[in-house]
Amino acid sequence: MGFVEESKRSLTVAPFECAWGEELRFGDPGRGCVAFEASAQNDVTLVFRQQPGSQHYHYKMDSSRHYTVILGSHRNKRLRIEVDGSTVVDVVALGLCCSSSFQAYWISIYDGLISIGRGRHPNTNLLFQWLDPDPNPNVQYVGLSSWDKHIGYRNISILPSASQNSILWSHYVHSEQRLCCGKRATRDDSESDQRLLADFLESWDFSDAIFVVGTERKVVPAHKVVLCASGDFPFELVDGATIELPSVSYPVLHSLLEYIYTGSTQIAEWLLSSLLELSSHFKVKPLVKCCEEIIVSSEVDKNFSASGKLLKLSSSGFQDHKFGSSPLKGPINSQKIGQFLANGKYSDINIYVNGHGLVAKGHKLILSLWSMPLAKMFTNGMKESSASDVFFKDVPPEAFFLLLQFMYHGELKVDTQDITSVLVQLLLLSDQFAITVLQFECCKQIMECLSEDTVCSVLQAVSSIPSCKLLEELCKRNFATHFDYCTTACTDFVLLDEATFKDILQHGDMTVTLEERVLDAILTWCMGTCETFYWTSVDKLLRTSTPEQLFGKRLSAVGTLLPFVRFPLMQLPMLKRMERSNLANRIQAFRQLVAEAIKFSHAGQWTPTSYECERFQHRRSSYKELQYISDGDSNGVIYYAGTSFGKHQWMNPVLAKNITVVASSPNSRHTDPKALVSKNYQGTCFAGPCIEDGKKLSWWMVDIGQDHQLMCNCYTVRQDGSTTFMRSWVLQGSMDGRNWTSLRVHDGDATICHPGQFASWPIVGPPALLPFRFFRVALTGPAAGSVSNAWNLCICFLELYGYFR
Repeated sequence: MGFVEESKRSLTVAPFECAWGEELRFGDPGRGCVAFEASAQNDVTLVFRQQPGSQHYHYKMDSSRHYTVILGSHRNKRLRIEVDGSTVVDVVALGLCCSSSFQAYWISIYDGLISIGRGRHPNTNLLFQWLDPDPNPNVQYVGLSSWDKHIGYRNISILPSASQNSILWSHYVHSEQRLCCGKRATRDDSESDQRLLADFLESWDFSDAIFVVGTERKVVPAHKVVLCASGDFPFELVDGATIELPSVSYPVLHSLLEYIYTGSTQIAEWLLSSLLELSSHFKVKPLVKCCEEIIVSSEVDKNFSASGKLLKLSSSGFQDHKFGSSPLKGPINSQKIGQFLANGKYSDINIYVNGHGLVAKGHKLILSLWSMPLAKMFTNGMKESSASDVFFKDVPPEAFFLLLQFMYHGELKVDTQDITSVLVQLLLLSDQFAITVLQFECCKQIMECLSEDTVCSVLQAVSSIPSCKLLEELCKRNFATHFDYCTTACTDFVLLDEATFKDILQHGDMTVTLEERVLDAILTWCMGTCETFYWTSVDKLLRTSTPEQLFGKRLSAVGTLLPFVRFPLMQLPMLKRMERSNLANRIQAFRQLVAEAIKFSHAGQWTPTSYECERFQHRRSSYKELQYISDGDSNGVIYYAGTSFGKHQWMNPVLAKNITVVASSPNSRHTDPKALVSKNYQGTCFAGPCIEDGKKLSWWMVDIGQDHQLMCNCYTVRQDGSTTFMRSWVLQGSMDGRNWTSLRVHDGDATICHPGQFASWPIVGPPALLPFRFFRVALTGPAAGSVSNAWNLCICFLELYGYFR
């Protein structure tokens, strides 16, 4: 974390000027955060450029890519983001700035994701997020600017920026509103427009109730499910579905229905009392309240008058729906709508799923409001239009029932262990039935529970849905940053299409421990089987098989994908071995790339221009290998932290505050966090027991820091001077310090049998490929050699090895 020098920590920027400086610069181009306090009435303006600009309001004519963020634009009423001088975001944001005092803000940029928040701490109190579809990866200088008034800035700091999984909720909501208004990317306009309940006002479509009103006995159609969710309409007491209202005039009934179906209405002042009486009769409470408030506030004569003044009544204060884009608005009680699904009351259609039977008794009107494809199916004159039964094929029953629940309740509630699988099925259904708001809700929940174990299945589903590109990009980033695990723990990735797999291989956040793993993954994908192949095993298969037999239809992809392996990063002996392989003999692209890498390794300091492409560069997010050599060596991550990660001579990393060590029992003379990571032998050093989830447990925990992760493949402990030897314990890893993954489980392990003894164990399998921030050694059973202290974890040294970043 770098702070602006003292002279820059408080400054005043004159109108139409901009303050720059080398200290106002991100450490990593395209990724950084500026935190600051500003005193201004409006128009707090920050500019992000590739190079520092001039003092004057230069960026209006800036030819290079840049971003401009304006807090409190339009007299402190809006928030704006500009790209190259053109407005891309202009949203309502009242009261962002206040001239009476300094207020704290932060603005973060991470690969085109611009996040804006209030307060001193980044990634908290988020106000808005926006993702640039064509991000500028080179912006790094921050300019503090103003519009037409002086602005004071102070406590300015430049911080690193972290990727955020809670991505673009504001952007999603904005897109959701835009799409739900009728411009859906994947369908033509006639199919994309969502039906509104107002479209069914006094419509015979799906009507199952009628009013006979006035002396002229005018017939007005309506829908029981809508009426009974808004008030108390006595269809059980009247003859069939007809309600006679001989003393009510049509304009009054029309206003009542219009209010129910649209959420607002207009009525002549002299008819207001009649509307109040009718709405009271049917117990449409929001309308009753509106009428009474108007009568009280305007002192309208409760007797009929000759006034033709029109009064407006609105139900805006009575919304009970979670989603603003819900077609069921106004005074309609969504809880009652949900009850109608549960009890089948007023239903006009039986919904069946093949292989499962009857799923629900539904209402064509409700289904048509949410889904244009279903609305067309019920009104196109085909057999479904008049049929009371409808059958759906190839539809997962659990996901389909959740779809119905969403339509009727207006919110998504998923209660299942395999939440991602169901959400993916529901996402596909919502796309099939064009329910855009549900698509976005599924995307949100999938993002919240996305893991390395589910990312492949999600990618397979969303790659075919154009409106889910943001979720698709998050999945690709997740896969790329956990490439080793995602291509080793299972082989689901071979089901990805070539374009998606190619995007992952060239992703900027691609993280691997060895380039051989990239090669292995490409060959496995090209084989297209459910078995993991290493390049050496493919090389053996080529002794008796041809490339055409091994790779089949994906043979052409071999030449396309192999250039994404950075062969020049491999060791020369490995390249020489590859040069003599059957892969080199049989596959031209492989032979050429290996030869190129060998030539590069011999070039020394002389590197021609042809070697400037990406495959000759180290990956930006590669891990540093901290390899176990011997017990008590100086190669582990804890020792590395003691040198401030290679910056100076060693000192205890707890004292240097580079790591944190915590025990399950309170600190004391013999439970000292510093002692566990010191280089000195301790005769007595233990963590005492505690109760966790109802079980007795003793543990030492190490936090390697917020900005660091380790894929642990080996660890070492040392027994203290006692004879209390642990026998059952576990090494665990975590990203948040609460949810733990077991890396190695020991049950009845008698390796440690002497005081002061070192012991080391490898971590193998998929857990060794997952990065963690927190690690702990936890005693899960009583130790041997002591009765009174059997739950003391008596180790005086801990070291971790693996791939660190």
